[in-house]
Amino acid sequence: MLLERCQVPHSRIEAVQVLPSAAGADSAADADSDLPVAFIVAPANENEKRHAPDLLDKTVEATKGRVRRLVADPQYSSRRFREKAARCGVEAIIPYPRNQRRGEEVLRVDRRFRAHGPEGEVRVYGSARSSIERVSSRLEDLVCLNGHRLRGLRNVTVHTVLCVIAVMLMAVAALRLGVPEKARCIASFG
Repeated sequence: MLLERCQVPHSRIEAVQVLPSAAGADSAADADSDLPVAFIVAPANENEKRHAPDLLDKTVEATKGRVRRLVADPQYSSRRFREKAARCGVEAIIPYPRNQRRGEEVLRVDRRFRAHGPEGEVRVYGSARSSIERVSSRLEDLVCLNGHRLRGLRNVTVHTVLCVIAVMLMAVAALRLGVPEKARCIASFG
């Protein structure tokens, strides 16, 4: 539900915590372009679920309502959040934890991180999960989102903004140079 925007028609958005340090950056990404769409930086001692509705609002606003699906981890599974997604016109594809909706055929993820449930949801969940992992990896490793020694929410927010800008500039440069296949490859511009 958060992150990675490159003004490509957005279809699937997923939420994930990308910055496990003094502050956490919850973000949404476009699963088709592997680019960030929106993010929220919050203290690491706060649960991501608390910031998920705000992130969804930012994502819907950033994509001008073009979000069709929201793919998120089971920790975001709650009736209130699913209802909020439905009010925004977004289909929520969030696995249910074992303690919710027992005995029903719903999307679930087992201990080995394998998805089970309705075929269509399993397929969408799997492809969107791999997409957000690529986005997180790019942000954390290639543009050093997690390689900082900053203190304070404001400083971490500035660092996060600069990392997202670097990823977005890389995509814009690739598109302007006529090599859109390099939009996700920061090594091409190194």
